[in-house]
Amino acid sequence: MRVINPDHRLIAHKLTYLRDKRTDSPTFRRLAEELMTLLAYEATREVRVEPFELETPVSPTTGIKLSNPKPLIVPILRAGLGMLEGMVRLLPSAEVGFLGMQRDEETLEAITYANRLPDDLSGRQVYVLDPMLATGGSMADAITFLIDRGANDITAVTLLSAPEGIAHLQEALADVAPRITLVTGAIDERLNEHGYIVPGLGDAGDRLYGLAQ
Repeated sequence: MRVINPDHRLIAHKLTYLRDKRTDSPTFRRLAEELMTLLAYEATREVRVEPFELETPVSPTTGIKLSNPKPLIVPILRAGLGMLEGMVRLLPSAEVGFLGMQRDEETLEAITYANRLPDDLSGRQVYVLDPMLATGGSMADAITFLIDRGANDITAVTLLSAPEGIAHLQEALADVAPRITLVTGAIDERLNEHGYIVPGLGDAGDRLYGLAQ
């Protein structure tokens, strides 16, 4: 598994304000979307393309266009939705699926509760979005789910990652055939006893959308 942690000052700048507990939900959503667009640029460096013949006002030439089947973007509900718009802005012709996963707060294990994906993902290039890679359980399960449906090139995109989560992904996916890449805005220090990333930014879903009373 490749791990890409871009060294970019704008990424660090936006992460600084995402981490700040004083940042309100509307601002947090805007920053997450902007940060996702920066990360999407890195994540799509090897998006599949094919030659495309066209004519400019001056002469014929050959460019490129996205190959078929189109890339598939899969946000993990609910927090991954906060990253979707930033990704779609860069890949407007991509298809979008959804995968619902949540963490058991006692066992820290991931539970799949919903999916809206094609049954057959053979040959598909897939981008999985989840703000936080903490224990790595949800992301490992999501990637395994996609591999089981035939995806052969999967890029996970996160705002933050913990070393423990990266290690878990590397171990859980060590023997899989598809190419797996992780693109993350930052690799933080560690997980605390509750499974939260330190220093982190708190619960991304709650900070994006608030707590329903």
